[in-house]
Amino acid sequence: MTVKIAWITDTSAFVDDVFIRKYNLYVLPINIIFEDGAHRETIDLTNEEFYDKMRKSKVLPKTSQPIYGEMVELYRCLKNEGYTCGIAIHPSSLISNTLNSSVNAAKDAGFKLYAIDSKIVSFPMMKMIETGFTLVNNGDSIEDVVEELNKMANRSELMGIPANLTQLYKSGRVAGISAFIGNLLNLKVIVSFQNGSVGLKEKVRTTKRAKQHANDYLRQQVRLYAINEVAIIHCQNEKDAIQWNEELQMEFPALNFLTLPISACIAVHTGEGTIGLSWVREKSH
Repeated sequence: MTVKIAWITDTSAFVDDVFIRKYNLYVLPINIIFEDGAHRETIDLTNEEFYDKMRKSKVLPKTSQPIYGEMVELYRCLKNEGYTCGIAIHPSSLISNTLNSSVNAAKDAGFKLYAIDSKIVSFPMMKMIETGFTLVNNGDSIEDVVEELNKMANRSELMGIPANLTQLYKSGRVAGISAFIGNLLNLKVIVSFQNGSVGLKEKVRTTKRAKQHANDYLRQQVRLYAINEVAIIHCQNEKDAIQWNEELQMEFPALNFLTLPISACIAVHTGEGTIGLSWVREKSH
C-alpha cells in the first residue's frame, strides 16, 4: 500500500510560498494579539503589516497558538483526502503549547500524526522538513524518518541578539533575564536554545561584540562538527544581516550562508532589528 504523508508546520518556521509549494506543506498560523484582537500570522496580517502595527501600538503585542478548531479541521481534511499520516514540525514545547495542541487536535480528528518537538524555532525547522521529505522520497520508513528528525532537534543551534530587551523580558520566554533586567537595559545580550529552553548566553556592551561572540561560537562548532549551512536570521534587519553574511563568507568560504527573515510571532518577543545565527550540525557517521 502506498503511504501518503502530509507535512505540517506553523508560522514560527517562517517558510515562504516557494518552500510551501515545493514540499506541499500545510502551515498553521500562530495568532498575534494586538489591542484590536487576534490576527492570524500570514493570513490576517503580512510581515510588513505586523511591523507597521507594532511600531504604532502603545501596548506590546502577544502571541497565542493556532486556533484549535482550525487544527482539528485541517487534520480531518487530511484524513478525508487520503493521507495515511502526517509529520508535524513545531517549535519547542518549552516555549509554546502548539505541539501539544497539534497532537490533541489530530486525536480528535482521528488522524495519525507524528509530532516532532524541534526544541527550537525558525531555520532548523525548515531543515527538518527538507531532510524528512528527502528521506521519505528515498524510501526510508516513517519510523526511521521520525527518529532522524528527533536527532536533528538535538543538533540544532540558534543564537539571537534581541533588539528590544523590554519585549524580551515581558515575553517571559527567556530564563535568567529577570535577575539582570535592571542592568541589561544598557547592554546587548545573546540568547540561545539549550534542550528546548531559551537562556541568556552572554552579556556584552555592543552589537559588534555580540556578533563577535556568535562568530567565536560558530568557529568553535565548525572545528568540532560538520556544518554545511548557516542562516543569518533577522527581524526586519536585512541590511545588517546581509553585511554579516558577507563577513562570514569571507571567513568560512566552505560554508553556505543564507539570509532569512524571522517570523512575526518571534519578533513579538525579541523586537524589530533582532539578528542571529542558526544552523544544524550534520549527523555523525
